[in-house]
Order: sequence, then structure tokens, then C-alpha cells
Amino acid sequence: MRRIAEREDARVVALHQRSADKAGAALAELGLPPDCFQPDFGQMLADPAVDAVFLCSPNSSHGPQSIAALEAGKHVFCEKPCATTESDFHRQIELAQARPELITYVNYLMNFDTMEERVCDMVRAGDFGTVTQIQVNYRHPINIAGDKAWKLSAETMGDAIGMGIIHALSVMLNIMAANGAAPVSVFATKNAASTRGFEIPAIYNIQVTFDNGACGFCFGNVDLANGYDAYHNIHGTRGGLIFDSYLDRPDKVRLWSVATTGGDWVYPLDPGRCPEANRWPDDTTTPDSGDVVKHQTGACVDHFLDCVKTGRQSFLSFADSAPTAALGWAALRSAEIGQPVPL
Repeated sequence: MRRIAEREDARVVALHQRSADKAGAALAELGLPPDCFQPDFGQMLADPAVDAVFLCSPNSSHGPQSIAALEAGKHVFCEKPCATTESDFHRQIELAQARPELITYVNYLMNFDTMEERVCDMVRAGDFGTVTQIQVNYRHPINIAGDKAWKLSAETMGDAIGMGIIHALSVMLNIMAANGAAPVSVFATKNAASTRGFEIPAIYNIQVTFDNGACGFCFGNVDLANGYDAYHNIHGTRGGLIFDSYLDRPDKVRLWSVATTGGDWVYPLDPGRCPEANRWPDDTTTPDSGDVVKHQTGACVDHFLDCVKTGRQSFLSFADSAPTAALGWAALRSAEIGQPVPL
């Protein structure tokens, strides 16, 4: 809401929330009138002043609310997961394809981190050659305090992949797409060990096979970890990159490339250990936190609203990001049957 309110070309028309008190406090904090509060989601969708909806509700509401919004002719910004049932996921795509004038977006926000954008640019440029192996982790002790305790519920949360691990899968597929590769199968295992009372398995190990023969791997854990871990290890025929979120900033990223570093390892965030030609700008961000306020939320909101204004679909629309969600559903099936699942 803050990011929307900061723009001169957009305004918050209505806020639907379960708690009227919390809604009032949020509106007051942003200097918005209290009559913006709308206790009925359907009435909010019926308001012709509403052009788009931003769905930041508990996971199990994403599918039904986005479907209702599309049926009402609204543009949709949807937090991940886009749905907690496969039937809702397929219905979202059907509606979005039937109404191509409506802009849709699933908030796989790690893709807007400047490090992720730079990595994709390097992959497109061929700095790493053909990517043969890629690992992207998502270990995040998600917040379950206070009113966030709904995340413990299987019915409301859905599953651990959709809850957070899907971020790593989205980044992996985006990087591999920049290399011209698409996933063809997935094999996953799960671990029900939990220290905080989740009703669903909180730990998944996911292996993805790509059509160029490359292999991807993700360690995912939404229960407990030693802080946030979005470790990357990318290896190709002409270079590679390692990102370790646990390290101090000068050590977080190291890379080598036959084309750009002469095959030497360099540290692009450390001027003292990197030639000037390979240094990254001082304002380069890296995915170091699961705190959505610290993520590229502003870039995500701007991207969506700019898509609405220009009429162009987002690369993270329901249809264009469908391979990410489909990979998540297939990984869940694989973990259930103990076998690889084709995509």
C-alpha cells in the first residue's frame, strides 16, 4: 500500500481486510481516509473505481480471490503462491487467457533483486557458456508470530513449496530460460521434521532436469535455519558464479568466466579483489533476507502498475509464470510417490 500511495499516477481506493481495527491503523499510517475500508470483498470488486487488486491475503485466499477479481474484470497482483489448489491454478490461467486485456502478476519477487537481474544478463550474454549445473536454495524461518500463526495450518498455508520454496524455483527457471533451457522433469523428497508445529512437511529437496541436459537442485526449508539462505551455485562450460548470503558483503559473490575474467575468480562486490571492468555497482542488492519490506517490493509494484498503464503483460503473469507453479505441483507429487514426475 505504501508503494502504491507513493506514486503520483495511482491511488488506493479500498482496503479489504478481516480486521477493521488493523485496516484503520494501516490507512491512518498512510494518511488515507478511514472510509477506504471495505469489509466485503465482493462489493469492493463491484466498485467501478477499482481498476486492480493487490492480493496479500493468507495463501488459501489467493486462488478464490484472484478468480473473483478476474471474473469482475480487474487487473490482479497476486502474492505467491498463486493458488493452494491445482484446480484454482488452472482456472486462473483459463480466465487470464480469455481476458488478455487484464494484466496479471504473481509476486515471485526475488527476480527483481539486482543481483538476479545481473546474473540473467550474464547468462544471456554467454558469460558462463551453457549452464550445466545450478543450485538455488530457499531456507527461511518464516514468521509465525502473532497473527502470522495461520502459516502453521495446512489448510490455510497450503504447502511449504508454495509458501516460500517456490521463490528459489522461480529464480532457477528464470536463469535457465536466459540460457534457452526449460525443465522436463522433477524428483523431490520431503522431510516432516519440524520444530515449530507445522501441519505440513516443511523441508523439501528438489532436483530438476532441463532439456539441455542440465541439472538443478534446491534445498528448501521454511521451518528453521541459521537465518535466511538463498545460496546460488551456477556452473557452465565457460564460467560460474557462487552467491552465499551468510557471508559478509565483500565475500558474498564470486565468479569466473573465460570471456570476461580470463578464467580467474573475482569478487565483484569487493573493489580490492576485482578488476574495475568486473566490479558491480555499489548499490547492487543481493537476496539476503526473507523480510518482504527489504525485498524489491517497490520494483515489483512499479513493474505491475507500469504493465497496467502500457497494456503489456508481465513476464510473471499467471500464464507466463505457469511453469514455476507447475514445477511446484509436480515436485509435491514426486515427493508423494517417490518417483520423478515429467513436466
